[in-house]
Amino acid sequence: MNTCMTTTAQIAADLPGYDPGDLPADAVGAFLERLVEPLAETEDLALAAALGRVLAQNVVSPVSVPPHDNSAMDGYAFDGALLQPGQPLALRCVGTALAGQSRHGAVPAGSCVRIMTGAVMPEGLDTVVPIEHTSVAGDTVHVAADALRPGANRRLRGEDLMQGRVALAQGTPLTPAALGLLASLGLPRVPVVRRLRVAYFSTGDELLGLGEPPREGAVYDSNRYTLFGLLTRLGVEVVDLGVVPDDPQALSAAFRTAAQQADAIVTSGGVSMGDADHTRGMMQELGDVAFWRIAMRPGRPMAVGRIARGAASEPAAGTGTNAGSAVLFGLPGNPVAVMVTFLAFVRPALLRMMGSRQSPPPLLRAVCATPLRKRPGRTEYQRGWVSTAADGTLQVRTTGNQGSGMLSSMVQANGLIVLPHGRGDVAAGEPVDVLMFEGAV
Repeated sequence: MNTCMTTTAQIAADLPGYDPGDLPADAVGAFLERLVEPLAETEDLALAAALGRVLAQNVVSPVSVPPHDNSAMDGYAFDGALLQPGQPLALRCVGTALAGQSRHGAVPAGSCVRIMTGAVMPEGLDTVVPIEHTSVAGDTVHVAADALRPGANRRLRGEDLMQGRVALAQGTPLTPAALGLLASLGLPRVPVVRRLRVAYFSTGDELLGLGEPPREGAVYDSNRYTLFGLLTRLGVEVVDLGVVPDDPQALSAAFRTAAQQADAIVTSGGVSMGDADHTRGMMQELGDVAFWRIAMRPGRPMAVGRIARGAASEPAAGTGTNAGSAVLFGLPGNPVAVMVTFLAFVRPALLRMMGSRQSPPPLLRAVCATPLRKRPGRTEYQRGWVSTAADGTLQVRTTGNQGSGMLSSMVQANGLIVLPHGRGDVAAGEPVDVLMFEGAV
């Protein structure tokens, strides 16, 4: 491994009161902020292929948007100085201004021009009265008293974006709105951070593949498909390494392959303190890994760190200070715990690796429809459904059994009720925070 990079022990030493056996959930985010670095490699994409990617550098606007003063309405353009409080106005219409065409020459004093939405404002005119606010007799347009103010319904040159200024900042996720903004600048291509590669696999002899016949003591592997969905929604390149049995050689090969092919590794199972398998030992042997018991429910056990890359004919690209290693996220084995730890910790860390500088969405505030039991000293994530009450307020209720293996209550939820470390029981009618699933699950 790169001896110059900060070790997990050095990161932990900077966290006040760090206790791997009882780590507050808030401290996990601070640790991961130090552990992961954004990818360094970029690529240039056609705008239509860049949806969901992250902008690799500032985009400076080559033009002003709009490029000229124009009308925001279909109506009549005139000099707003003609308006007088309490007085109607009569204007002589001397022509028409159409969108996409330029109009040259001065407009005579006391006159107006019929104008379409988006058309260039003729010289000397700064106000547009909508057609529906006028009456027309021959070539005379009548405007009622106090129908509008000077400057109304005019879009100013550069009021959206001014030429020479930053239109989009580095680290901006390219949403549909961002693509539209870039298109409004006439840019056919855009520089983006290369796609993050994430390898994932499940561990355990008890796991069955889909289609295999049931056997006593075994369960079907659901975590791999959950992680596939979460990672795909995030927009990363996924590398599915399947199910790895509790065998030292198989585990070693899986970790080495994952580190060689990907920037990050996500595993499920094998990180509990009392596990009798080889996963924990293999993580320690191959990398710099910290094992935690997080003060949270569900999802108490978790491992994080780096797995070193060995020699190979096609090494994975470097990732800043993570070059030479892949970042590891070892998640618990229970299905709901996998989802909760991914949403709370792994997803924000992967977004940082992707180069995104977007702040996490704020938690939604809702009134709890029913009482909740909660023990102080741990953060709890309860599955909930947010809806609008009859009085218009947002309310949330749990979706049933909150056991860490109960995926059915996760399917029925549209968010996680986040009950912070120091909070106790919640009475019906009290406000709580909700981490919404939209766009993530």
